[in-house]
Amino acid sequence: MSAGEKVFVEKCLNSYKQLFVPDLLRDKVVFVTGGGSGICFTITEVFLRHGCKGVIVGRNLDRLKKSTETLTKATGQRCLSYQVDVKKPQDILNAIDETLKEFGRIDYLINGAAGNFLCPLESMSYNAFKTVMEIDTMGTLNTSKAVFDRYFKNNGGVIINITATLHFRGQALQAHAGSAKAAIEALTRHMAVEWGGNNVRVMCVAPGPIGNTEGMRRLSPGDPMARDLARYIPIGRIGERVEIGNICLYLVSGMADLLTGTTIVADGGAWLIGSNDFTASKRMYDLAVKARAKL
Repeated sequence: MSAGEKVFVEKCLNSYKQLFVPDLLRDKVVFVTGGGSGICFTITEVFLRHGCKGVIVGRNLDRLKKSTETLTKATGQRCLSYQVDVKKPQDILNAIDETLKEFGRIDYLINGAAGNFLCPLESMSYNAFKTVMEIDTMGTLNTSKAVFDRYFKNNGGVIINITATLHFRGQALQAHAGSAKAAIEALTRHMAVEWGGNNVRVMCVAPGPIGNTEGMRRLSPGDPMARDLARYIPIGRIGERVEIGNICLYLVSGMADLLTGTTIVADGGAWLIGSNDFTASKRMYDLAVKARAKL
């Protein structure tokens, strides 16, 4: 973030319908990477609204502080935050140690830290591709292994990795993110097999287009890519952040005890029939780049 750039301030839900008993996660603790914003902010909120304590980590300290204050005020639950770069294992270990010092336990890990942008592969730098792989894939490995080594190995727990549907068909302009998410899904299966004996369940949740996220904000209301999204979704609409939160809540509940090593696709069926025309996507991408250059 450049100096003077405005920090986007997250807001909690205006209203929330309890689908589970309000104290479902009482005295539990969730550790969320990327929890300062977007989908993972709302996942944290949903967990806190069910009695959980929370820890959110990320690179932007100002955003984390604001989000922590917002979550605590809205839910009445304790929420801590630590500045962490998931590419650096020692950062993660430090945050985990602080969490265990404060709360004495970690029950759930949500791996949501991610980097993404629209770009044709031919125009992408080697470093840009590498950076997304490091944040998404290595970040997931680093955090999962650190939490396992420090706590889950002897106490069990649930890991939910937030992925996507980009790699299912080779989504246009998303080779970097799609490759990273595909690697995470493979890693999830390996962790599920190796750590199942330690009472650790590991799953992926793959959201489709979700409203009020950084990705959607980049597609302005006047952009055809945003305006036409619902047309390609069987249920006729894009998803909401709270829906992903509720899915994650279900996955850590006792009703999902048989689930591990699998991916829950939460996109309203979008990936099944959505357009993936590279030529058309590239044309709209080029127009968007030119439009932004004039701003």
